[in-house]
Amino acid sequence: MRMKRLFGGLVLCFLLFVSQSCQQGGSQKQAYDVAAFYWPAYHYEPRLEHIFPDKKGEWQVIYNARPKEPGHQQPKVPLWGYTDEADPAVMDKKIDAAVSHGVNVFIFDWYWYDNQPLLEDCIDNGFLKANHDRMQFYIMWANHDATSYWDPKNPDKNQLYWKGSVDRKTFDVIVDRVISRYFKNPSYYKIDGKPVFCIYELNNFIKGFGSPEAAKEALDYFREKTVAAGFPGLHLQAILWSALPKDIEGVPADKTGTQDHVLKYFGFNSLTNYCWAHLQNPEGDYDKWATASTDMWKSFDSSFSIPYFPNVTVSWDANPRFIPRTGYISNPTPEKFERYLRKARDYADQHPEQPKLITVNAWNEWSEGSYLEPDTTFKMGYLDAVKSVFAP
Repeated sequence: MRMKRLFGGLVLCFLLFVSQSCQQGGSQKQAYDVAAFYWPAYHYEPRLEHIFPDKKGEWQVIYNARPKEPGHQQPKVPLWGYTDEADPAVMDKKIDAAVSHGVNVFIFDWYWYDNQPLLEDCIDNGFLKANHDRMQFYIMWANHDATSYWDPKNPDKNQLYWKGSVDRKTFDVIVDRVISRYFKNPSYYKIDGKPVFCIYELNNFIKGFGSPEAAKEALDYFREKTVAAGFPGLHLQAILWSALPKDIEGVPADKTGTQDHVLKYFGFNSLTNYCWAHLQNPEGDYDKWATASTDMWKSFDSSFSIPYFPNVTVSWDANPRFIPRTGYISNPTPEKFERYLRKARDYADQHPEQPKLITVNAWNEWSEGSYLEPDTTFKMGYLDAVKSVFAP
């Protein structure tokens, strides 16, 4: 009996050791959340077939890209090939690469046009079927108008395809869908237990309801529905750029004329950037562009009373979408990118009162030349840069 008890104790100690080792190893929570924006356009979407008739999504734009001038690196060639992200096996490979290199959150661009979602198959059929709680995700409602900006064949980039603004009836449908389909998924990203929901264009959001008061009522309803679904609240995140208004037109009490006042009026909890192209003209040397963009973080601290989460952008080259060609960022490298990741990490450390969240543009903005996914030039270089700074 004594030997059995001793053997049982050794087994228990071994199991405890294995459990602790697992907690300290692969399943250990990172000290920083690195969230990469994900553009879900690399699968067949019937509603976009008039733009991408090859039925491969925006890959068609990538492999048909041409250089603007000698030395211009176009087309960008994905190391993994022109894969279908709505295939769980393909997404499984992406998730493995992300989490093993310190990218533990995807922020999916999410669309709603003409009373129905667009490009959801990437999340529903690809990510959610492959993930198995390995990484977290949240939604950025990309509620901008859908224009010919996506269409490389159309030189007029302002032709309207679908409006991004919605009325209250449609918004209520969106709220129910987002809460039931995404918030309730155990992998959905939360801050203080509250699901994070990001809105890309606040101007367009207000426009759909006809007035700031009606837009505020809609967001209050969203909070109420989220609480009713069992969460302690809703964490609203805004994208900081020119589409974030500086005043609340039509509200008599609004006299301050600041973006911070607007965010407080609507009850936003945090903000970040989508990319540096929204902050500085995306043309010229990467270091100059990156330094000018990240130097703005200090002014964001003084301008806003809610947390700002720093954004680091890989590069910028939207030429695949443009005829005639347009400007682009030159001389980007993983080594330069890593310097600004460290700057973002330092910023997070200097703000211990807020979550250590860093956003990255982007996981796969191939048509804008800003992607972490490996290509034939740098291989896994950009992901290795994230790993060297953030992976446990």
